[in-house]
Amino acid sequence: MKRLIGALCLGAGLASAAVAGAEPYVDYTPQKGVWEVQTIKVDPNHIDDYVTALKTGWVPGEEIAKRHGVIDQYSIMVKLNSGAGGNVLLLQHYPSLSALDPDKARDVAMIKEGRALISKEQQDKATAGYDKYRTFESDEFFTGIDYTK
Repeated sequence: MKRLIGALCLGAGLASAAVAGAEPYVDYTPQKGVWEVQTIKVDPNHIDDYVTALKTGWVPGEEIAKRHGVIDQYSIMVKLNSGAGGNVLLLQHYPSLSALDPDKARDVAMIKEGRALISKEQQDKATAGYDKYRTFESDEFFTGIDYTK
């Protein structure tokens, strides 16, 4: 039994040493771009209402951002199991962090396009009940990695 425990400890030590020695561009390569992941907790009785409303509010804005090259992908994910924490994820992929830099001409054009899709009054009406059943939990940025062979 002592040998088994010793072998397990040695294996764990070697594994942690390997992890500690990992190097970017040797053991893995960071992917270009960055993912923004917004985690939202929506009352389970309103998830369908919320994701349906995103189709008319959030998605058109993402399409505008995509046309202007600010993002190249976006997605919505819904947690299937119950449990603590957020249950809706809004994901946006920026091809480069420089896409977040201000650009007056681009930004004004995007605002104009957005206002042409839906008026401020319509937007306020569509989102009127949101604060009763949703809470933003986090807004984080991640980068992907590719393992080298």
